Amino acid sequence: MTTKERVLEILENNRGREISGESLAADMGVSRNAVWKAIKELRRSGVMISAKPKAGYFLAKDDNSLSKEGIAALLDDLPLTIDVRQSVTSTNDLLKEIAYTGAPQGYALIASEQTAGKGRLGRRFYSPAGSGVYISLLLRPQMRAEDSLFITTSAAVAVCRAIEKVSDGNLSPKIKWVNDIYINLKKVCGILTEASVSFESGQLDFAVLGIGINITTPEGDFPEDIKDKATSLFGRTDQGNIRNRLTAGILRELYDQFGRQTGEYYLSEYRKRQFLIDCDINVVKPERTIAARALGVDDRARLLVRYEDGTTEALSSGEVSIRPMS
Repeated sequence: MTTKERVLEILENNRGREISGESLAADMGVSRNAVWKAIKELRRSGVMISAKPKAGYFLAKDDNSLSKEGIAALLDDLPLTIDVRQSVTSTNDLLKEIAYTGAPQGYALIASEQTAGKGRLGRRFYSPAGSGVYISLLLRPQMRAEDSLFITTSAAVAVCRAIEKVSDGNLSPKIKWVNDIYINLKKVCGILTEASVSFESGQLDFAVLGIGINITTPEGDFPEDIKDKATSLFGRTDQGNIRNRLTAGILRELYDQFGRQTGEYYLSEYRKRQFLIDCDINVVKPERTIAARALGVDDRARLLVRYEDGTTEALSSGEVSIRPMS
């Protein structure tokens, strides 16, 4: 661990309490000048470290900086690899490259901004700096490719549980099959799972689970094309240390889930949080859009729909939307 990382870890573990430069230097066995340089580098990278004369350095309790140390301090030594970056193109794309080098399951790449964030079906995922958090987690499950839908659905429940906990139950997120989290009928989070599959065995070599969540409303609001569809967890109200706490909460929930036999354990909660069931919807297929009614979610996490001609189908992929009332 570098001097900079160690300084931030100590300040995170003592958030809101002043630690003198002399104490920091003594704890780490380095010079006070090395501590000063580390503080300077941390501030330059965006960490809001305050100083009180004759008292020391401290992180304010309401500071919302995203940091590796701030997340790790909340994970209770779970065997995860935390990699935090301020700005990336796409956390999923970068983590796929890392996965091919042999990185282990549990590698989490987390960013404050994506310049080329990805959504489903090739769409752009709006990922501005300062208002959200973008997480990709590397998984190496013993799973057939056709069962990989369980990864996305399990993650949706994990995100909902984490939101409920960090908001002290004041927020009630719902899931829109298959991969979106909604608050008050507006999207607050998108989930994208991408995988590498062995053609010989039909098993997953690895999966990269991507989660993008709007924590506060971006400065100047959301772009016009999504303004009426998107929302954030806390509006324009800044929440102290919320990005570290929510990220750690999501990772803890995911670790708990994927430490089990992935799938059935979370299906009942996934069904309970669905808001499409018994709604009239549109099923978007490559050739056309078909009116249908959502009936439920089956044991393979597929959406059961009934079309107007009376036929039914179990959807394992695709796009659905609530049909406007005429």
